[in-house]
Parts: sequence; C-alpha cells; structure tokens
Amino acid sequence: MTEFTPWSALMGGFILGGAALMLLVLNGRIAGISGIVSGAMQPSDPNAPWRWMFLLGLVLGPLLAAPFGLQLPEQIDVGWSLILIGGFLVGLGTRLGSGCTSGHGICGIGRLSPRSIVATLIFMVVAIMVVFIVRHLIGV
Repeated sequence: MTEFTPWSALMGGFILGGAALMLLVLNGRIAGISGIVSGAMQPSDPNAPWRWMFLLGLVLGPLLAAPFGLQLPEQIDVGWSLILIGGFLVGLGTRLGSGCTSGHGICGIGRLSPRSIVATLIFMVVAIMVVFIVRHLIGV
C-alpha cells in the first residue's frame, strides 16, 4: 500500500484499540475476529447476535469512513488462488494458535499475556517469511 502514512496507521490503531476496549469493558469479551466469526457460525451460540453486529460493523466501516477520505485499496496484485490459499492458512493458524492477530495482538498484548506475546511474535515472523518467499523467491 503506497498510501501508508504514520497518521493513518495511528488513527487505525486508535480505532481498533478503542473498539476492542469498548467490547471488553461493555460486554466482557475479547475482540478476536476468528473467535467472533467461529461463534457467529454456530446457531446455538447465545452470543451470536452481538457477534453478527460486530461483523456487520467490520463490513460497514469502510463505507462509513469513505466520506472522510479513507478508502480501501481498489486493486489487489495477486490472484484469487493465492487469496484462498492464504485465507485457509490464516484460518488454520488461528485454530492452532487458539486465536488470531486481533485477539492475541491487540487484546492479549494489551493485557500483557505471555501466550499472546509469543503467538503474535510467531504470527509476525511467519508473515515476514511468507512475504519474502512469495515476493522475492517465487516472484508473485
């Protein structure tokens, strides 16, 4: 993304952290997206309504931010096959790690959880390795 600025990153981090804090304080729940999606898919989960509202907010967020000049990238430089493979691997990794980057990285590190700090470090190292392999060795 060439549109990166420290201000956009700071604003995004502030909004993410604020949303995670609100969910924790108001609902007593950790804002781990993989857990929210997993629970929303189970019809017997009594927490399904707030989970669906949270996911709806994720979808509507970019639409609400557009009038303020914040936009998502309009073009992605990789094919659907890599997107699907990457999505599968991320899903598998979140299951194995009992959480995702949002749950461990935002909420877990914020609570100084050693498990979340280790999980987030592993996520970041693997992500750096994958980008290096895909971009520099394979050349996609």
